[in-house]
Amino acid sequence: MKNSTLKFLLLISLILNISFLGAAGYQYYKKSTAWTSPFGYKIQQGRFLFEDLSLRPDQMKTMRETATKFRAVIDEKRQAVALKRKELIALMRQDNPDRKAIAAVVSEINKTQEEMQRMIAMHMLDMKAGLDKEQQERFLDLIDNAMTEGRQMGCPPTGHD
Repeated sequence: MKNSTLKFLLLISLILNISFLGAAGYQYYKKSTAWTSPFGYKIQQGRFLFEDLSLRPDQMKTMRETATKFRAVIDEKRQAVALKRKELIALMRQDNPDRKAIAAVVSEINKTQEEMQRMIAMHMLDMKAGLDKEQQERFLDLIDNAMTEGRQMGCPPTGHD
């Protein structure tokens, strides 16, 4: 091969590598600047759904403090579920999978998810209690929209639009 052909191939290889690195970096950046709400809705990190309401400064401060603590607890539960899912896959990879162990892990996942759902519902009621009637309606509308937008792919909508 000629020297110019090698240089051309090297240049193409370099461009491909840079584009792959750029795409990976962008995906990492995009993922690190977003947080998944308890409803599966992607929201900018450090931002909260209730910020779209017209809240008084004292309401905003109280809700922000409560929500920040709650996010930490929910994120911890999500990580526990993720670890259990990895454990489930590891059990399923075995040559002779232990069906009782698999059922136990599935049960643990379900228990944690049920606990999370209960915690989320109680948190929503606590947040709602600190709002006036109009704010409560708008708050529940925001949650309804977030749950609709955060719905997992493949899950059918609950209403007939």
